Amino acid sequence: MADTGVENKDTYYVAVKVFLEREGKLFIFKDKFGMWDLPGGRIKKDEFETPLPDIIARKMREEVGSGVQYDVEPQPSILMRHERVEVASGSPRVRIFGLGFRARMTGGEIQLSGSHTESLWVDPRNFKPEDYFTGGWLAGVKEYLESL
Repeated sequence: MADTGVENKDTYYVAVKVFLEREGKLFIFKDKFGMWDLPGGRIKKDEFETPLPDIIARKMREEVGSGVQYDVEPQPSILMRHERVEVASGSPRVRIFGLGFRARMTGGEIQLSGSHTESLWVDPRNFKPEDYFTGGWLAGVKEYLESL
């Protein structure tokens, strides 16, 4: 019997992440589990046909409020592979492939969701991402900072 290679394939969730900039600073926030993050999240099952900008808009409304205006680049510029433990999902380990989009905030005020406890606008010139991020998100933020 031929080896199909299925047992060697991994399963990833796919997420959109937004590198939201305002006045030369990057927005980051902390979730209710104490982990620092960027706005964005996983694509839902029913969003298979949904354009990525619409998914980004949903995640931005959910996480930073509907009053925030922004211009987002049409294509992702940073690709990330992140792994984390999610006991609540029934799987001790999940892997996430993240598409990082740059965006510039043009108006409105950030209104954190109930899932986030703290936020910062950090200056890329002296920001130490390793003090905040881990894994693939850390690698993505480092790549973003190096590209400035």
